[in-house]
Order: sequence, then structure tokens, then C-alpha cells
Amino acid sequence: MTCLLILLLTLLPSVVFAGDLNTGDTAWILTSTALVLFMTLPGLALFYSGLVRAKNVLSVLMQCFAIACLVSIMWMVGVYGLAFGDGGSINQIIGLGNIMASDVTLDAMNGTIPEVVFFMFQMTFAIITPALIIGAFAERMKFSAVLWFSAIWLILVYAPVCHWVWGGGWLADKGFMDFAGGAVVHINAGVAAIVTALVIGNRKGFPEHPMAPHNMTLVVAGGAMLWVGWFGFNGGSALGSNNSAGMAIAVTHISAAAGSLAWMVCEWIKFKKPSVLGIVTGMVAGLGTITPASGFVGPLGGLAIGLLAGVVCFFATQYIKRVLKIDDSLDVFPVHGVGGILGTLLTAVFYSNSFGGLADEAYSIVSQLGIQAIGVVATIVWCGVITFIILKVIDRVIGLRVNEDEETEGLDLVLHNESGYNI
Repeated sequence: MTCLLILLLTLLPSVVFAGDLNTGDTAWILTSTALVLFMTLPGLALFYSGLVRAKNVLSVLMQCFAIACLVSIMWMVGVYGLAFGDGGSINQIIGLGNIMASDVTLDAMNGTIPEVVFFMFQMTFAIITPALIIGAFAERMKFSAVLWFSAIWLILVYAPVCHWVWGGGWLADKGFMDFAGGAVVHINAGVAAIVTALVIGNRKGFPEHPMAPHNMTLVVAGGAMLWVGWFGFNGGSALGSNNSAGMAIAVTHISAAAGSLAWMVCEWIKFKKPSVLGIVTGMVAGLGTITPASGFVGPLGGLAIGLLAGVVCFFATQYIKRVLKIDDSLDVFPVHGVGGILGTLLTAVFYSNSFGGLADEAYSIVSQLGIQAIGVVATIVWCGVITFIILKVIDRVIGLRVNEDEETEGLDLVLHNESGYNI
């Protein structure tokens, strides 16, 4: 019934009430909030759980579910204030206030939508970002360590970078462009993933023994849910039911399709056979790479960014796995990290009206590219250093990793006393 009401409100002409409430904008962000949560539960959960071995399928589902619950409570208790609060004299770095969502009242507004709707929409971004990192340490991290890492990382890494970019911090003041989370979500998650993979070490048997996905049906189903949910992720970041939201959705879809085809062709040429896993991973690369640019570029930009994402992320994955032999289990860094960096930099290029972007005639690609590079480097350094420290502290206090025998038996039975398949 609620979904039907939201749909009807979206279809009706926008109505503006006292306090500048726009029902069309509000209905769209409510819908987008549901779509972004749908990306994590069930989208990412199914996608990741299909990629691991059968003995660890439940552990990944549990981690995604628990992180969603943990982050939701932390967001209400104080992390929302750190990300979007007024930091006073330190506002360039971090926000303050809004403890226990004290300012999220019935009548509070954020532009043309209620503050509580903005609060919920941003919560779903905070949920999916640490959930993405799961792919780096899948099949070998203790569940208690997962929870502690996610909680501390949310406070010390996600909240500050989010504030820098979207909360009125120093990168926002510089004019840094990140429409829907190239730095805040994808670079952050990707850098944290590669650092975690290096600190925790490779899975037992990697790279000598193949560790193929146990259920490609789950992978495709979860990937399809991510594709659909990403319309809310990028389109909702317009914070209104408007032209910007429409263009963001259009370029998101084009980039996802282009990324899929580019990855498929690369794989076809290199390995002689295109795989289902490849075309789905290319889709995720296209989606992640277009994210920072989605509200700034036109269809041509979406196509170019998607094609580049498929090729660059494909070769990044091969290099990290086969040359460097780093066990980023589910390729979080080469897909999300490299894609986020690439997309954030390309935003400066394809924002230009010379490439069909939405900038005016006075826009300078070179100047904006410098600003984008500053944001990329700052995010990499902050996330990399703080993530390393968090992992080392947790390892010293409770340990990060299960022992070899437990890893061999599988995390489902060892940590949760359950099995994904009772056959």
C-alpha cells in the first residue's frame, strides 16, 4: 500500500505546501531511499554470497545484514551529525551535533524535502559503503572483527569524507564534484578493501587453488538488483524529481550497459570465451565509475565513461589478482576503487559542453581536473592511513582472522553454526 501511495504521488503534479515541501521531490527521494537499501539488502548480499564458496555463503549474508542494522543505529545516534552537522570552527573537517537525531523533527526541512527523508536517504549510502568492503576480506575475517571494523571505520573514515564532500567541508568549498559518491562511497570502499586485503593476507590456497563462485545464479540475481537500485543511488542524489534526476538515471543505465559490453569483449579476446561473471562485473564497474559524474554529464559522457570503465577495471582486476597476487577476494578495489578514481577524474572532462556535458561556456577542464585530483588523493590518503590503523588495533585486541582449520571448515559452521545448503 505504501509503495502504491509513493507511486501515485510521483505521478501527480508536484504540490508545494508551506515550508517549501514539494511532494513530487519527496516521493522520489522516498522511492530512491528504498532503492538504495534494496542495493544492499538483498542486492549486494546475494551478489557477494554467490561469489564465495558454498561453505561461506551464510557468513556473507550475515555480514551484510548485520552491517545494515549496526550502521542504521549508529547513524541515528551520532554519525549523521558528524557527516552533515554544523562543525562550527572545525566545519571544514567534520560536523557536530544532531546527537540522537535531535534535529530530525517532523517539521524540519532540507530544501524541498523533509529532513527525515534526507536523513534516511543518506543512511542508505552509509550502509552500503562498509558493506562493499566485505568483498575484500570474505571467507576469512572473524565476525566480531567485521562488526568492530565497520563501526569504527564509519566514524573515522566515512563520516569525515562525507562531510568534506557533501556536508559543507573543505572539498565542497573547493568546488569538488561528486554527484553520488565516487569519492565518498567507491574510492573510500575500494581503498579500504585493498588495505584490508593486504593486512589480513590471502585466503588459504590463494592463488594456487581456484576459488570459483559457488552459485552464479545468485550473482546474476544480485547484480540485476544492483543495476535497478542504482537508479535510486544516482537519480536520488539530485534530491528532487527533476531534469537532473532524469539525466542521472539515463547516463547511469548507458554506462552500465557499456561497461558490461566492454568487459565482455576484453574477456572474449583474452580468454576466448565471454563469461557471465565478466558481463555482470563489467556492469558494476560501469555503475561505480559513472556515479560521481552522473548528474554532470550527458549521454555521450555516460557512454565514454562506461566503455573506459569496462576496459580499465578489467585490466586492473587481472593485474591485482594475477601479477600482484593480492587476494581482494571479490575485486572491490579494481572495480569500485579504480572505477571511483577514474570516474571522479573523468567528471572534469565530460562535464564540459564540448563533450555533451552540462557546464557553461566559461568552464575549464584543466582547472576542475586539478580540483578532482586533490579530492582523489585526499580520500586515498585519509582512508588508507586510518583504515590501516583501525585494522592493526583490532588485530592486536581481538584478532582479525579465523585460524586455518576454521577457514578450511568454512565460516558458516564455525561462526554461525549453520549451513547454507542442507543437502
